[in-house]
Amino acid sequence: MSPLKRSNNIAARMGRWSASHWKTAVFGWLAFVVAALFIGNFVGTKNIETADANVGQAHKADQILKHAFPQVDPQTELVLVQSSSKTVQDPAFRATIKDVERTIAGNPAIKNVRSPLDPANADQVSKDGRSAMVVWDMKGTYENAKPKIDGIVSAVGQAADRHPGFYVAEAGSVSSGKALDKMFSDQLKLAGERSIPITIIVLLLVFGALVAVGVPLLLALSGVLATVGLVALPSHIVPMDQNVSAVILLVGLAVGVDYALFYLKREREERALGRSPRAALEAAAATSGRSVLISGITVMVAMAGMMFSGDKAYLGFGIATMMVVGIAMLGSLTVLPALLSRLGDKVEKGKIPFLHRLRRDSGENRFWKAILTPVLRRPVVAAAISGGVLLVLAAPVLQLHTAQSGLDAMPNSAPTVGTMKKIEKAFSNGDLSPAIVAIEANTDSSATQQAISDLKSQAISSGQMHGPVVVEVSPSHTVARVSIPLAGKGSDSVSNAALDTLRNKILPATVGKVSGATYAVTGPTAQSVDENALLKQKAPIVFGFVLVFAFILLLVSFRSIVIAVKAIVLNLLSVGAAYGVLVAVFQWGWGESFLGFQSNGGIASWLPIFMFVILFGLSMDYHVFILSRVREAYDRGMKTEDAVAHGISTTAGVVSSAALVMVGVFAVFALMPILDMKEMGIGLAAAVLIDATIVRAVLLPATMKLLGEANWYLPRWLEWLPRLEHEASPPAERAPDAAPAGALGA
Repeated sequence: MSPLKRSNNIAARMGRWSASHWKTAVFGWLAFVVAALFIGNFVGTKNIETADANVGQAHKADQILKHAFPQVDPQTELVLVQSSSKTVQDPAFRATIKDVERTIAGNPAIKNVRSPLDPANADQVSKDGRSAMVVWDMKGTYENAKPKIDGIVSAVGQAADRHPGFYVAEAGSVSSGKALDKMFSDQLKLAGERSIPITIIVLLLVFGALVAVGVPLLLALSGVLATVGLVALPSHIVPMDQNVSAVILLVGLAVGVDYALFYLKREREERALGRSPRAALEAAAATSGRSVLISGITVMVAMAGMMFSGDKAYLGFGIATMMVVGIAMLGSLTVLPALLSRLGDKVEKGKIPFLHRLRRDSGENRFWKAILTPVLRRPVVAAAISGGVLLVLAAPVLQLHTAQSGLDAMPNSAPTVGTMKKIEKAFSNGDLSPAIVAIEANTDSSATQQAISDLKSQAISSGQMHGPVVVEVSPSHTVARVSIPLAGKGSDSVSNAALDTLRNKILPATVGKVSGATYAVTGPTAQSVDENALLKQKAPIVFGFVLVFAFILLLVSFRSIVIAVKAIVLNLLSVGAAYGVLVAVFQWGWGESFLGFQSNGGIASWLPIFMFVILFGLSMDYHVFILSRVREAYDRGMKTEDAVAHGISTTAGVVSSAALVMVGVFAVFALMPILDMKEMGIGLAAAVLIDATIVRAVLLPATMKLLGEANWYLPRWLEWLPRLEHEASPPAERAPDAAPAGALGA
């Protein structure tokens, strides 16, 4: 590529350099990806530990227990023995219990076996006498216990076979945790496998040629792989959630394909207009490349908002998503122009005849132009209708309620879930995930022992808690761990009320009166309550950070206060509508039968902030891409109305194609049996669909038409802002007929 005058358009300069040094760009990228994977495998990704992940009082309790016991969680396991007709007094019932006890007896991996036949453990028998639990704790940490639990589960299964008239099954911290972790990992793997074919199908519809499909897909996947490897480095400073790879795939595939799609479609469009390969690539680098750069930086800023949540899992997600977006942006600005300069028109190789005929490279999309024409003819009506639809969709958000997903979030077909639900029903809940009280005091003193005794008796007499209450003392005799099952399902209002009674009434009246004693409560219910409280407290900070910095970036990029403010408002409407859909479908249960789930009366507590950050970032892709094209036309002398019509009609097809990729990828998660994943998939898919249609194709052009020249208003006192050029496409320059298509930059 011949050198041109120096430009302050960084994306254009990167594209020109990469096209002139295609071997360095392409092989350098491949070396980078391989090195990243090697580093990741060598260093290893450090995952966040539960004791470090929790917040608030639950975190305080975890830290007390962490230094006193091998594991914060006592790793309680149990076997449920149940009959539909017999009670525990029946000889056959008792024989079954004794067989289970003999089966696990003597196993070196277990301790503290508690038999329901011992009168001291009467609370391990249900009130109707038809259910009983054999309870014990696993030795060591969860990681140490995991490889040992399979043998115990298998032995219990054999005991169940010997007593076909009884329901005999195991569940607990280790057996359930390991089985559910495997199911979750398998589901995420399946989601990843399904998302790639969906992406290929959409790209085939867009390009109609195999090479053109392979370029953006391989570029996006290589960026994801590089990020998965490199994220191991910051994980040793900020440990990552175990699901970080799934988030990297989700975001990386979406933005990676989007960026490459924007760039490649513009290059193909310029070639269809008759420009030479060099001129077409220069135009794509200067225009779509610039949009990719602005979008990428804006998305990274949005992702950085997660780092202000105060939650360590969000901190890791923020770092990982910023990395994958940055890498996807880098690949699109360097490797993509390098490949295009080498391939030239060979990017059209492998044409699918019928699909290729459906494709339109040259300019305006007739379908979207047909929609846009009446919108611009009657902008007041279009803005009122589209705005009204968004407000109606967003209305349910006023009743949004978050809840930590409990067993209700899991399908009955999931391993051990059926057993856990039977235990919930028979024992008034709470036995599998009790509240855990950490008490730091001299456990040998009579005052401490009396306080713990009073704690047990008051907990039972409250009616909000029940047995078995298990007390363990650390080897140093400085910390006691008291497990108290709470009434309710663990994540509902009943359990939350029981936790409040324990924390604010019973403990202050018992352990709180012991001089020098420190106490705190952890456990699933406590963790849920504390995380919800933190996220509600931090949400305004996260939202404010994202909104302020997105405004600044858009203001600098487009030198218009109106454009920046309107982008924020439109994105908020889009996100609000997505929240409303979530509330209606999952909180109100409108989609239960269709999607195959049971509502737990709330939205996953982690989802609102996560969705806001992800959606705000991704919707900026479309907004920046469309507005850059509008501004480009305006800077060439078009009236605002004409620039809007041209910009949106020429980008709507690309935006809808990119949105279809995202909707397909996100919808895959809606098919997963886990409620939280369904919520995320439906929420993200609905938001992208709403954003790419109602917002970008109707409300955006209608408001721009109404505002006219005011769209570009910039106060005089902001004239000092840097002027980032929207470079015009180079003049049409046809390549000599004899020149090979791939000669550019060769």
